[in-house]
Amino acid sequence: MQEAVAVDGKAARGARTADGGQVHLMAALDHDSGIVLGQVDVDGKTNEITRFKPLLDPLDLAGKVVTADALHTQREHARYLVEDKEADYVLTVKQNQPRLFAQLNALPWADVPGRARERSRGHGRREHRAVLAVTVPAGLHFPYAAQAFRVRRTVRRTVRRLDGQPKHTETVYGITSLEAHRAGPAHLGAYARGHWGIENRLHWVRDVTFDEDRSQVRTGNGPRAMATLRNLATSACRLTGATNIARTLRANSRDHTRPLTMLGLN
Repeated sequence: MQEAVAVDGKAARGARTADGGQVHLMAALDHDSGIVLGQVDVDGKTNEITRFKPLLDPLDLAGKVVTADALHTQREHARYLVEDKEADYVLTVKQNQPRLFAQLNALPWADVPGRARERSRGHGRREHRAVLAVTVPAGLHFPYAAQAFRVRRTVRRTVRRLDGQPKHTETVYGITSLEAHRAGPAHLGAYARGHWGIENRLHWVRDVTFDEDRSQVRTGNGPRAMATLRNLATSACRLTGATNIARTLRANSRDHTRPLTMLGLN
């Protein structure tokens, strides 16, 4: 599989700008290492779509795969990645692209041969994922799209929930510039799962471990600077092989030389 980079945004809910707007940041994360490669502000005068290129412009993405949610399933983004960055994309498709979504939804998925299946268990649930991928002979209504894919996720709770819902199934459609000989269903499922991992490996760590959502740092570039420091600390931990960031931070707090050693300064 090619190296992959996930793009996603996150609001710092406790911080507000001078005009009362919410602070919003967008980051690029390496799928394999969990290291943050870049971050930009998304101020109240724009949105994530317009900040996509400024985030990725400094990065060398040649030969890599960029994954993003449905908000970034934009024709301009696809052309930018393939033509300017010499990269591929794996993008989610939802109703913000109605023509494309209708085309994918109408495909005869029941007749598609071969699928990749994955099963996992943990956190009080069992999860089953089935991935189908197909090349559409008539073409897809999107630049450089080579394949369409469908991920069907079924989650069964192994512990009783108060809402009485032991089972939940969701279906997600996607498109990719990767041809079938470069990425089959198993690869596309891995890219999709890797993208969802940004929630656990970055957003969750900043929210829970660093309690970012309750931070009230709000002056000027303060929120972005603090988020950058949190990204740096998380990335430094991951570079040493740490998988539990909270545990690693607690260990470092007990000896002031450990962070210096981690950063190669001691």
